[in-house]
Amino acid sequence: MRFPRPKSLNELILVGFGLVALPLLFAVLWALYNLDRLAEQSELLVTTGMQAAENNRLLTEHVASLDRIARQYTVLRSNDYRSLLLQDLRTIEDRLDKMRPLTESANSTGMLVAVGTRARRIVESLAMPELSAGEAQVAISQFAPLRQEVSRLTRVLSTYVDLELQNLQERTQSAQKISAWQVAALVPGTLILVTFFVVLVARPIRQIDDAINQLGQSGLSKPIEVKGPTDLERLGRQLDWLRIRLLELAQEKNRFLRHMSHELKTPLANIREGTELLLDGTLGDLEAPQREVTDILRMNGLKLMQLIENLLSFSAWQTKNEILTLTDFPLRALVISVAKEQRLALNAARIQLRLDIEDIVVNADRDKMRTVLDNLLSNAIKFTPHGGFVTIRARRTPTSFVLEFADTGPGIPEDERPRIFEAFFQGRREQGGQVAGTGIGLSVVLECIQAHEGAVELLNTDEFPGAHFRIQIPQKRVVQTQKMAANA
Repeated sequence: MRFPRPKSLNELILVGFGLVALPLLFAVLWALYNLDRLAEQSELLVTTGMQAAENNRLLTEHVASLDRIARQYTVLRSNDYRSLLLQDLRTIEDRLDKMRPLTESANSTGMLVAVGTRARRIVESLAMPELSAGEAQVAISQFAPLRQEVSRLTRVLSTYVDLELQNLQERTQSAQKISAWQVAALVPGTLILVTFFVVLVARPIRQIDDAINQLGQSGLSKPIEVKGPTDLERLGRQLDWLRIRLLELAQEKNRFLRHMSHELKTPLANIREGTELLLDGTLGDLEAPQREVTDILRMNGLKLMQLIENLLSFSAWQTKNEILTLTDFPLRALVISVAKEQRLALNAARIQLRLDIEDIVVNADRDKMRTVLDNLLSNAIKFTPHGGFVTIRARRTPTSFVLEFADTGPGIPEDERPRIFEAFFQGRREQGGQVAGTGIGLSVVLECIQAHEGAVELLNTDEFPGAHFRIQIPQKRVVQTQKMAANA
């Protein structure tokens, strides 16, 4: 059985506030009710206590007045005093009637009746027509027990009022304890409810935040799904629609790059073939100035070809169609081969190439590693001033091999370092060379290295004034150097 859930974020917030506020409202209403009830009881008890004290005082005074009138009546035997006796008796009986509700509450009605009966007997005895002196004295002697009964009734009523006051204090303390327990229970309960609704709201918001980060990092292959209130789910569907649209645009861009690159390769291949024919002397020997111009044409043709290959490699990596072909080969020989292809550019800028490469055999995709070496060396030549030097190092570790490129150029500004591996990003500093770059060379390097499950990083050291890159590619098995050397 599924409980109905709020459909929108506003409903969820309102339900959350309601559930959080409902226990607090109940506690406040309960406290107000108890406070009002205790106030009424306290007021009633104060009134009862004051009335009991006043009635006890007046009853005592009435009995004393009756005793005084009775003694005077026994001496004077006047009808006026007899009338006063009857009047004081009625006053005592009226006072006892007013005290009856309190005595009923105190379970002392019998004592009240006993006081009234004794007082009436005394008055009736004294009011007899033929009252002897002895009978009068007996009647007067009954006032002492009457005063004792009045005193006992007074003590009982006072004790009852004190007990009620003590009970009121205990009820007040009990209400305070219950309120304290309610507060103690409401605080963690409220925190649990708040945490629960915060999680309900935060989870879809976190999913939306992750989706936006995913789109910002070009993670277009993973569908975006947001679970939660309907309005946030609708926002998630809109983000997924945006993801699909961006994916379509990226695919269109990659198709354009592939088509453009293939279209450029055909005329460029003809240009390179013609240049090679000129250099080979097929069309006749070239003079020194002509050969120099032809070498420049050949060198820039190779650069253009490298740029086109980068575009094709970038497009292939973006569409995940590129598959590695792992082979064992000597790394030093590959570096020297790439350096020979760049010798014209090195000589033109009088840049010295320093190689510190161990004689190691590595297991990797040879063509992709050539692309990596060619891009990093071309990049170093572009930014190294005339007369500078470029350093290439390579060494083996127990689980990988490490390749380093460093130059003596101006280096990479701090604000551009986080973006240098982004596709089509070009820094503000002016590049050297006759052919401008496309800004995807380092991006292709990163894709190739990541395909090998390796890592490339830009170091910040004092050893070289310019850029210093370090590449580390894991080696999952030990390569037999002797075997490779025999097959070389």
